[in-house]
Amino acid sequence: MFIGHFAVAFGAKKVVPRTSLATLVVSAQLLDLIWPILVLLGIETVRIDPAAPNPFLTLRFVHYPWTHSLLMAIVWGVGFALAYRARTGYGRGAAVVGALVVSHWVLDWITHRPDLQLAPGFAPRVGLGLWTSPAATIAVEGLLFVAGVAVYARTTRPRDRAGRWGFAGFVAFLLVAYASTLAGGTPPSPRVVAASALIGWA
Repeated sequence: MFIGHFAVAFGAKKVVPRTSLATLVVSAQLLDLIWPILVLLGIETVRIDPAAPNPFLTLRFVHYPWTHSLLMAIVWGVGFALAYRARTGYGRGAAVVGALVVSHWVLDWITHRPDLQLAPGFAPRVGLGLWTSPAATIAVEGLLFVAGVAVYARTTRPRDRAGRWGFAGFVAFLLVAYASTLAGGTPPSPRVVAASALIGWA
């Protein structure tokens, strides 16, 4: 899942209006922020499948238990929540950012083929495989995204024109990035995928 993670971050603003959107987005995407670093270090492994039946299945996630197992998602979530609580003193915000980190695994469980472990070293892999149907994936992510944007727009009031157009620009950027991912073809190598992911967040 891609824009669905952002949708959850947008919607969370209604629950924790004092928490910045940037923090909510980082929380929802924390696992994917750490993942490319571990790929480049050789700790986690992804492969390219040039014969994949659709763009969602181009990446084969071979080994990524330190970022995308359920147990480690909870560990990262608790750690991020504690760090946020220590920095802000905002208890509800800490609970929500921690939940957002874990929500990433839940949404990936819905979309991924069975490649997600419950814990490092725990053999069974799970995943409902929504990605096997591009139409269903786009429909589910699209509905989530529209709902998240709508909740955020109703919850917040931009202070000026820059705030209004800044959010609109961010939404447009995400949609363009999503479309380009689907139409961009097969990436040349796993390292390029990981490096591109890091550059995209820079």
